[in-house]
Amino acid sequence: MPVVLFALLVIHLAVVSPLLGRRTYAALRENRSRYTRMSLIWIGELWAIALVALAIVGLSSDLDLAGIGLLATEDLSTVLGMIVGLTIVTLAAGLVIRLKKITMPGQAAFEALIPRTAGERWLALGLAISAGVCEEIVYRGLLISGFMSLLDLPRPVAAGLALAIFVVGHLYQGWRGMVMVTLAGFSLTMLYFSTGSLLLPIVLHILVDVRSLLITPRLAPTAEGRGNGTAGVPTAHA
Repeated sequence: MPVVLFALLVIHLAVVSPLLGRRTYAALRENRSRYTRMSLIWIGELWAIALVALAIVGLSSDLDLAGIGLLATEDLSTVLGMIVGLTIVTLAAGLVIRLKKITMPGQAAFEALIPRTAGERWLALGLAISAGVCEEIVYRGLLISGFMSLLDLPRPVAAGLALAIFVVGHLYQGWRGMVMVTLAGFSLTMLYFSTGSLLLPIVLHILVDVRSLLITPRLAPTAEGRGNGTAGVPTAHA
């Protein structure tokens, strides 16, 4: 049962989700009035796949929460200090970028996701948090351990496959965005391996997405609750 669920989840992540994501993102670029609906769909999907991942862990005798990085760190004070440091650096860099109106490389790939109204900003925050938590549990936690435990693959191969699926999941961003996602995903994987916990990767992932979506140069405002304007070409994800 766990192997079947794992295989179905991998198929969804590698094929179904990327195609649906590209389709919904293209629809958003054509009509910004779809921002709320699209954001809620993506947030719902993220939590759904995370719950499936945890169900697979619960059903498998070869997997446990500690094995997918969901464990309490022994040196909590050090980790909390690193989290505070990462938060300060990320927010400070984001404010400088916003005040100086610096366009970050790859920003065009996800420009349609950048909020333009107060309501959209709350949705973007929810999307950033959901992506940081759920994607790390699924792509870094479950997939790597699952490929190793359920399919008996060596860790480098398992990590490479998980990273490839993570990158394909950002198909909507085009190849330039996927290059940036590859670099980000590799860094998060190395952080996970070096700490043995998903805590820091989750926090860093959320901070990067918050910076990308919420602490950016302001785009031209659109009328609240409506608008048919198109955004630029897609980039990095949450």
